[in-house]
Amino acid sequence: MSYNLVIVESPAKAKTIEKFLGKNFKVVASIGHVRDLPKSKMGVDIEDNFDPKYINIRGKGDLIKSLKTAAKKADKVYLATDPDREGEAIAWHLAYILGISEDEACRVTFHEITKEAVKNAVKNPRTIDIKLVDAQQARRVLDRLVGYSISPILWRKVKKGLSAGRVQSVATRLICDREREILAFIPKEFWKIELNTSKTSKDVIVFDFYGDASGKIELENESQVDQIIESMQEQPCMIQSVETKKKFRHPAAPFITSSLQQEASNRFGFTTKKTMMLAQQLYEGISIKGKGAIGLITYMRTDSVRISDVAKESCRAYISESFGEAYLGSEGKKTKVAKSAQDAHEAIRPTYVELSPEEIELSLSKDQYKLYDLIWSRFVASQMASAEFEGLSVEAKVGSYIFKTTGSKLLFEGFLKVYTFSKQNDKLLPELNANEELQVKSFDKTQHFTQPPARFSEASLVKEMEEKGIGRPSTYAPTISTILSRGYVEKEKKNLKPTELGFIIDEIMSEYFFPIVDVTFTANMERRFDDVEEGLEGWKQVITDFYGDFDTLLKKADEAIEKVDLTEETDIPCDKCGQMMLIRHGRYGKFLACSNYPECNNTKPILKRLGIKCPECETGDIIERKTKKLKTFYGCSEFPECHFVSWDQPVDKKCPKCGDILVHKKTKKLDLIKCHNANCDYKEENEGGENA
Repeated sequence: MSYNLVIVESPAKAKTIEKFLGKNFKVVASIGHVRDLPKSKMGVDIEDNFDPKYINIRGKGDLIKSLKTAAKKADKVYLATDPDREGEAIAWHLAYILGISEDEACRVTFHEITKEAVKNAVKNPRTIDIKLVDAQQARRVLDRLVGYSISPILWRKVKKGLSAGRVQSVATRLICDREREILAFIPKEFWKIELNTSKTSKDVIVFDFYGDASGKIELENESQVDQIIESMQEQPCMIQSVETKKKFRHPAAPFITSSLQQEASNRFGFTTKKTMMLAQQLYEGISIKGKGAIGLITYMRTDSVRISDVAKESCRAYISESFGEAYLGSEGKKTKVAKSAQDAHEAIRPTYVELSPEEIELSLSKDQYKLYDLIWSRFVASQMASAEFEGLSVEAKVGSYIFKTTGSKLLFEGFLKVYTFSKQNDKLLPELNANEELQVKSFDKTQHFTQPPARFSEASLVKEMEEKGIGRPSTYAPTISTILSRGYVEKEKKNLKPTELGFIIDEIMSEYFFPIVDVTFTANMERRFDDVEEGLEGWKQVITDFYGDFDTLLKKADEAIEKVDLTEETDIPCDKCGQMMLIRHGRYGKFLACSNYPECNNTKPILKRLGIKCPECETGDIIERKTKKLKTFYGCSEFPECHFVSWDQPVDKKCPKCGDILVHKKTKKLDLIKCHNANCDYKEENEGGENA
């Protein structure tokens, strides 16, 4: 029986597409790349104009054989890999293996896996876009040259298993530089004065200290604050001015890769890797009850906020029908687009806006639902009217000092009906008028200190990389995964903190390979890859321009870098042979190893003790541990004899109700001390800071 063969990248995608195309089509998966540079050597012929030496990927022999067999029997072969540079390169490699001519119109692309999009793509195949392939080759070869040239130097000078990469090294540098800012930060004291007033016995109107008639006054110490408060005692509070102004909050554009990663992290605590995994599932197809497998969102690797006219019209019709004409946004509004945006794909949006999250919730996992709901809501909101507020600005005077407060009132919710960025915080004020006197209830003074810049979270690091032009939508998540797995960066709660090893590698890279970690250089290379894709220059010229100076750097670095000894001595005796243990660095951080190695190969983890006795066995100590996915939890040092475990950090206090240990529970919405016993409801406010 004759058929047409369609090759995609994943089995899930193949299953969804086969349902759309019918009996005359056979859809199979390549499971990603089938050819690549070899892992065991450079694989780039530097002497022969940087010619890449591709090989069939080890372990894919049977798969390649089955693809060849299926292709020989087929009337026509369509290569339907992902619609980006990487997907184009996979199609190019498949064409080489299957003997498909470069002139053959075999390439089909679609940005959403819907019946209409897939069928239309198959009806309109094109030849493989060699410019797109060359842009991928430029990145692949450059990254191979950097990684396979610098990594061996790091192995010899620091320790085996390390790596350097064009994007990962810059990301590590950003995190290290931020940590240096934090360490160098000197807090500065400042104070605030709040004026509590009332118009009636029922309301409290809070004003913030501003200054006097000459302008804003900085409150630097308690003595200054006390003098100001003393001068205002027994003075009336008179309203000087009241300004009302209509304000608008406009909806954001639909998601692109980076903004989706940031919002999913901020709302749900998803890692960039988890967000992309869930998005891939939604894109490739989910089995929906009564409808079968459907691709629920458009392609998830994009830096464009553009949406098709058909999708826009469909969304506007949905809004009009579901919420009314008043909720429709203006059709002509423009969205700010980043200079580096490729605009090859649409924004990330639902493929069928009429499939509301609630309608398909039972067919999705909990996390799939969260992400689909986020994407759907953001897209619908983007075509809705702006929210309208009445803003109120009030200025009051006590003695010679000025106080200010603001409030707002929601007049029309607009897009906020379906999408909010964070909890709406409207401060409602009673009706106030100029020259009106308010009753002074109290002056509250509080001491504060300026705070150092915050460590990067995964979300804020992606934002920083995007703003500086480092990497592309497809590289953000893999880059963060790499620097975590290499041990250059670790997670402290949800923040990224450089390790000692990370600082060492960053210092080596910054001193000896500065162009590689220079943000400007990295962003410029991304622009040159874009030029290759546009056909403005050849990919081998990009590599040639880079390699001359890089080769010189390599030779100088290999001679100049001194060997780094990461081993630290301790006074802890080995419990097997009595020799002293050493602190060494491993893939998952530091550990203890016997100095008598290889005669004694005893190793132990380094335990972080909290100074609290275990509430169950009362002999062991509570220690901080990590899961295989590096999530922090707390357990007993006497494990496995004692099985005490807690996700929340224990504190050195017992529950007054049941006697169990108390733990510190902190989320975005609460910060409290509660009982570890699930059957006890005791809790109290956390007054002692983050680690009370």
